Amino acid sequence: QVQLVESGGGLVQAGGSLRLSCAASNSIASINVMGWYRQAPGKQRELVATASSGGSTIYADSVKGRFTISRDNAKDTVYLQMNSLKSEDTAVYYCRYTSAVYAYWGQGTQVTVSS
Repeated sequence: QVQLVESGGGLVQAGGSLRLSCAASNSIASINVMGWYRQAPGKQRELVATASSGGSTIYADSVKGRFTISRDNAKDTVYLQMNSLKSEDTAVYYCRYTSAVYAYWGQGTQVTVSS
C-alpha cells in the first residue's frame, strides 16, 4: 500500500506564501500521477493541481499563475508552491497518488490564510 506523508501547511497572511510537500513510499509505480486537492468547510473536495511522472501538469483555474506544482521522481515527492495566497485558499489540502491500478489519499494538511 502506498503511503503519503504531507507537510508544509500552516497559517499565513493574505499575500503570503507556503510550500506543501508530499512524499510517497511503498510500491510506487513508474507511471503515476501525484497532486493536490483541497476541501474548504461546507464545500466539496476540488482539484488544485496534478503532475504526472511524465511531466505534464494540470491546474485549477483559480490557482493558475499563483501556484506551481513540481515533483522529484527520484524521491517520489510532489511539491506545491503557493504564492499570493488569498483567504479563499483556506482549506484542508490533500495529496493524492494515482496509478493504473490504485489511488490513495494523504491525511490532509490545513492551510489557513488570514485576511
